[in-house]
Amino acid sequence: MSATDRATAERLDATDSLAPLRAEFCIPARKDGSPSVYFCGHSLGLASKSATRVVNEELDAWARYAVEGHFDSARPWLSYHEQLSDGLARLTGATSQEVVAMNSLTVNLHLMLVSFYRPTRERHKLLIEKRAFSSDRYAAISQIRQRGFDPAESLIEIEPRPGESSIRMGDVCERIEREGRSIATVMLPGVQYLNGQCFDMATIAACARAQGCNVGFDLAHAIGNVPLALHDWNADFAVWCSYKYLNAGPGAIGGCFVHERHARELDLPRFAGWWGHDKGSRFDMPEEFQALTGAEGWQISNPSILSAAPLLASLTTFDSVGMQRLRAKSAGLTGYLESLLDARLRNSLTILTPRDPAARGCQLSLRLHRSPAAARDVHSLLMQQGYICDWREPDVIRVAPVPLYNTFVEVWEFVAALEQALHAGQR
Repeated sequence: MSATDRATAERLDATDSLAPLRAEFCIPARKDGSPSVYFCGHSLGLASKSATRVVNEELDAWARYAVEGHFDSARPWLSYHEQLSDGLARLTGATSQEVVAMNSLTVNLHLMLVSFYRPTRERHKLLIEKRAFSSDRYAAISQIRQRGFDPAESLIEIEPRPGESSIRMGDVCERIEREGRSIATVMLPGVQYLNGQCFDMATIAACARAQGCNVGFDLAHAIGNVPLALHDWNADFAVWCSYKYLNAGPGAIGGCFVHERHARELDLPRFAGWWGHDKGSRFDMPEEFQALTGAEGWQISNPSILSAAPLLASLTTFDSVGMQRLRAKSAGLTGYLESLLDARLRNSLTILTPRDPAARGCQLSLRLHRSPAAARDVHSLLMQQGYICDWREPDVIRVAPVPLYNTFVEVWEFVAALEQALHAGQR
């Protein structure tokens, strides 16, 4: 038996204790009705059957109780977001007081930067990565301008060394140490969206705090993908979305983390709204805002129940399985994908994602040894055949085998299909 044959993949699936989880998700079908191979969980996670059930329960409660559903439904809407805190705390390595489900990612990023980017004449710089997701960069630049500073002077963008695809953590710390006295805030990803690199958040947080900088992370591609320990890492804040690895649906409610050392800093600058006001007097509608302690104090408005319900279902799944087991399977799936690509397509593509399993999550980013137009054609052919991955300009295909619902056989089939597509493009 060869390590690259289908029988090996079948054997790995047969011994996978998490394999039954796949039946809990809705796999998109090909035109012929067979299941597609869905490797796009880094962009939008699959719908779960439990999410459908929980959303329908909330719709039924709305129909049955109307406004009284805030108090009388099985999961009262008034405190709905509180039901998400324990699960989010376990996924982020935080206490339940340090996390809150609210808004969407970039909105939360702005709310966090209002509090944790407070530039002065001496400390006015905001450090991000050069290839940050566009929304993060837009938020950073607009925050700098809003405070009356010039992004040309106040924005630091760190990037990989020439000829490399990942940022060295030593380079991050060296830059923070060199310019730390002028840096107000460090804001970096947990997992980089384009190449899938998992940053050493513990080291970054320690370097930043040693220089007196506030530090936060965008966990869009990290939460539900890699183990997190935000409290122990001493990050000041973090933000995330829930529609990727958390499978909470398109536009699902996001979340944020605020370290407990800030829990009672009620005089921290923040944008205020009634849902962040003290619960004891919230409905008295007082004129003066009194912030809740903890991350809840950054809330603006009451959350969308129909957006939060799928997340509640997903967190139940994560709790039932445990992040450590999911991470172990993830390392196996992605490692298997890497090994097949090396064995069968080493001369046809470059893997941009770090080789060290500890420095990546599910995702591998591939640069085909083709022109961008020819590489795009390969991606289009894969999509037509039901191998769902995504394309990022100018020449990157992102592939993410997710442990909740993907299989080793799917990995094997994808590599075989990619090999055929590459050969077809040479004819």
